[in-house]
Amino acid sequence: MASQHHVNELEDDEPMRPMIDESLDLSHTYGDNECQESVGGAEADLNKLYDKCVKNPGHTNFIPVKEFTQQHLPEAYRNNDLFELIKTIADLTVRIGSQMVSPHRPKFWPNTKINYPFYGRGGDQSTRSGSGEMDVFRYKEGLGYDPSGSRFNAFSETQFDVENKTCPCDKCRDSDKPNSVWWVIIVNTAAHVVFDDVEAEHTSCRLFFDEPRCPTKVILEKLTVDVIDLDRDSCTLKHVTCDEALGSRLYKTATRRNDLWNKVLRKYQLRLADKLNFIVSHPHGCFKQVSIGQWVENLKVGEYEDGIEITKLTYTTSTCPGSSGAKVYCLGLAIGHVHNGVLKSGLNYSSIDLYRRF
Repeated sequence: MASQHHVNELEDDEPMRPMIDESLDLSHTYGDNECQESVGGAEADLNKLYDKCVKNPGHTNFIPVKEFTQQHLPEAYRNNDLFELIKTIADLTVRIGSQMVSPHRPKFWPNTKINYPFYGRGGDQSTRSGSGEMDVFRYKEGLGYDPSGSRFNAFSETQFDVENKTCPCDKCRDSDKPNSVWWVIIVNTAAHVVFDDVEAEHTSCRLFFDEPRCPTKVILEKLTVDVIDLDRDSCTLKHVTCDEALGSRLYKTATRRNDLWNKVLRKYQLRLADKLNFIVSHPHGCFKQVSIGQWVENLKVGEYEDGIEITKLTYTTSTCPGSSGAKVYCLGLAIGHVHNGVLKSGLNYSSIDLYRRF
């Protein structure tokens, strides 16, 4: 089910077949993760952590999404397509909160002796906050459609169709008249944010959290893990809904994001020298913000197939605890990476993921 619009549906339901080059020592590519821990996850506690931030005091390089305008973009990039893309990505960005640590977390990051986040704390119920971005699939009588309206995943050579003809949510399963139209919401994040179904059962996603005293409070619960890849630090969570207002809204937004991303990708694929990079996230688990900077390195760590590599990014774009799992966007690069953490050098770094060469 999981899709990555960045790389034009490069993935299918199975984990990525080629492996990362195990001869590489990746220890130097890991630092401190950027989940935000808090007791109970109360908004007041998260606001205090936001105010006391030591990584980015004052958060001067973050732009609240409600205040974001074209003037915040570098002058050479002030165009409506890019501006609308960032706003649309923001509409699909969620705050993730998980209140359980799985006992199944490994001791080390793959191919390193670097401690894996929260290892040995199985059963711990303190709250971890992170970020993620949604993809949406629409189903009608079992026929599945991605945001482009396609029923066919060209990469996996399979259709999105499912056997059940009615919505599988709890309400419909117990109903004499279940809905025949429903939506599957996929939340893309990092595996170190939500590791497995043990954690997913205690995880929720807050949508449209766009300002400090946000009047809108839409929460997704009843999440399951759709795909997990520890080597890449990638996790996709799944939520099923037959709420027509919410499903239609998110599906239209995902369609617009994909269309805008394809336009922007083509526009800037020959302007890589500027290395513009942006991230939309929930620093400290608080309201949504945009940060803009530059990517520094696109480190190759493996090969997928001709024209597609496995890479890891570093970048100057501001992040904070709570930004883990946010999608990383680099203009001109067809990628699917999410934010991971911060190195001792001060550079931020991503998960390991696919990169398509043009």
